[in-house]
Amino acid sequence: MSVIFCSLFLTRCVLSLAPSYGERGSDLGIQVFQQVVRAKPLENVVLSPHGVASILGMLLPGAHGETRKQVLNALRYKKNGPYKMLRKLHKTLTARSNQDAVLIANAMFSQEGFPMEEAFVATNKANFQCESRSLDFSNTHRAADEINTWVNNKTKGHIPSLIKADMLDPSLTRLVAVNSIYFKGLWKSRFQPENTKMRPFNGGDGNVYKVPMMSQLSVFNIGMATTPQGLKYKVIELPYHGNTISMLIVLPSEEDTPLSRVVPHISTATVQSWTKLMHMKKVRLLIPKFTADAEVDLKDPLAALGITDIFSEGKADFRHLSSEPVHVSKALQKAKIVVNEDGTKAAAATTAILLARSSPPWVTVDRPFLFLIRHNPTGTILFMGQINQP
Repeated sequence: MSVIFCSLFLTRCVLSLAPSYGERGSDLGIQVFQQVVRAKPLENVVLSPHGVASILGMLLPGAHGETRKQVLNALRYKKNGPYKMLRKLHKTLTARSNQDAVLIANAMFSQEGFPMEEAFVATNKANFQCESRSLDFSNTHRAADEINTWVNNKTKGHIPSLIKADMLDPSLTRLVAVNSIYFKGLWKSRFQPENTKMRPFNGGDGNVYKVPMMSQLSVFNIGMATTPQGLKYKVIELPYHGNTISMLIVLPSEEDTPLSRVVPHISTATVQSWTKLMHMKKVRLLIPKFTADAEVDLKDPLAALGITDIFSEGKADFRHLSSEPVHVSKALQKAKIVVNEDGTKAAAATTAILLARSSPPWVTVDRPFLFLIRHNPTGTILFMGQINQP
């Protein structure tokens, strides 16, 4: 029996402590990202590390034995089930107090008549507000349409389709799990559209592209970090207006240092260490408007990280999910990010202070860069991506 796991995302864009559950899951997602970009060093790649962890978290209550052990080890979760922590994390990430809309939607579509264990369905409902519905997969086109309609509704029309009919096997598909995250963040300090001008961007492929560069004079949290190999890179934090979520931009200091030299060194611990290195500085920041989307097949990266049994017809043990044997036949993630000028209006009082006479340094993001979107209170990495060509 095959199970398909899909995940899709859209966004508009203290080290000694034990990592939080948000960080543990995000670390696995970051490792998946590192696997993906190794194969695509010159492409735009977008992934939700938290989404990868969510899919595995939804699978976990159904898994048994070695299958369960592999998932727990990769996530570094405690044996007796991280569900209380995951439930709390889900609540925190989707709380209204974030002010930036984070909508996380999860669903399990099962074959009509396929016997899913009640405890499995109930656990996922409690932890991930996961909906369970039955579909008839023997009509692959209609089943795909129903799943895509659900996805389209949950992402408010921003991702109209995720599944193609030919991904479903009319006789074998028993369960499709879908996880979608929609994030729309407004900058705390907005870029004025009239300051956006076409400027050169040095693409990862060696070509120079004219791209719309947003620009603003403001005070940003900026720092310089170094990889263990001694490569220096800049980190810039752009907070979203709710103050709980930030975008972090990573840019190698030397123009000839490829981004691929910095990526392998990143983890939630690295991100945590940046907070000590950063300080508020008044600069003119220039950063491209960009839209990037990518579809990532998670099967190979997860297998490379030791999660192999879930994909094996002979080895997968999901006895707590169903009395019928099942395995995961496909794990997909589709992500899209749009970054533009939108933000809250900067308060008049702050603007006055910023227009002091000194001419501050320019920080120009005009070559391949990495971005991370982080929920600061929990350390969860909601999205990360490399942009080689905006």
